[in-house]
Formats: sequence, structure tokens, C-alpha cells
Amino acid sequence: MIKKTGKEIINKVASIINDLDEEQVDTFVDEIVKSRTIFVIGAGRSGLVARAFAMRLMHLGFSVYVVGDTVTPSLRPGDLLVAISGSGETASVVSSIITAREHKARVIAITGQEESTVAKGAGVFVKIQTVVRKEKKDRDYTANQLSGATATLTPLGTVFELSSLIFCDSVIAELMKIMGTTESEMKRQHANIE
Repeated sequence: MIKKTGKEIINKVASIINDLDEEQVDTFVDEIVKSRTIFVIGAGRSGLVARAFAMRLMHLGFSVYVVGDTVTPSLRPGDLLVAISGSGETASVVSSIITAREHKARVIAITGQEESTVAKGAGVFVKIQTVVRKEKKDRDYTANQLSGATATLTPLGTVFELSSLIFCDSVIAELMKIMGTTESEMKRQHANIE
């Protein structure tokens, strides 16, 4: 049963990745390439995806910070905020986008809802399809899951989070090609004190 479920989850994520809008993806990658300083934000498991993405961006040589960490500096005009939110309505993510805009930073997002506050607040966004039934009652994805208004194979936002992680790792692979960076070069950036 677990193998069958795992295959179904993998097939769902593969389908979501296959359906990505190429123009959104290309613009997302272009925004990262032209960035000097990158900030990432996400809450819960989306926050873990954001952290994983930040780590790989650092391995590529980008100056990258996780919003909320004690060593995160102030945002400046021209910096980039990468926001990840399945619902597109996560309060901390929305607040960070507002702050980034006030400081004239650029914003790109990964979200499941193209009509959400996060999507509308971002200059560029990539839609990672989420599975929502038509009788959706609330704009908040978690509330939909808990109320039963959303039906997915996995609980809460798992498919969004897995798809976002695969998307972010695919972006890293593309950036490696664009920048001519090898895995050996990235390994030199890897932490040597833990």
C-alpha cells in the first residue's frame, strides 16, 4: 500500500511540474539571475522548502537570507524576496511582501492560488497547481483542508510543498547550467563547521 501511495504522489507531483507555465518559470529564473541579494520567506513546511532553496542558492554563490533569522539584514531597493505560500494568504508571507514593496524590493512568488494576495503582490509568480474542490468555502488552504473542502491524497498542503521543492531544485539545476557552476564548486560553499 505504501509503495502504491508513493507512486501516486510521485505521479501527481510529476503532473503538476509538467503543467507549469514556461513563461512564468523563465521569468522566475531570470529574476534570480539578476539578483545580488535574495531573501526567502515561507511558513510551516513551505518555510522549510524556502530554507532548502536558500541553502542551494548560497551554494551557487548568491547572497541569500531567510526572513526572520537573527542574522538577516535589512532589505534594500532592488533586493529580491522569494515568497512561498500554497494558499497565497499566509499572514507572515503577505506582510513580508508588503514590507518588501515599501522598501522597493522586487518580489517573486510560488503559490497555488493565482488570485491570492501573494500572487497579486508579487511582480512575478509561478503557480504550482493545488487540488481544490469546487465547493471551496475559504481562501485559506489549511482551513479548506481541515474543513474537508479540499480533497488530496496527502494531508494539508503536502502536494504543494513537494511540488515546490522539486520546482526549486529544478531552478537550481537550471541556474547551474546558466552560471556554468559545477557540483564540485558548490560543494566548496557547503558548511564545513556544524
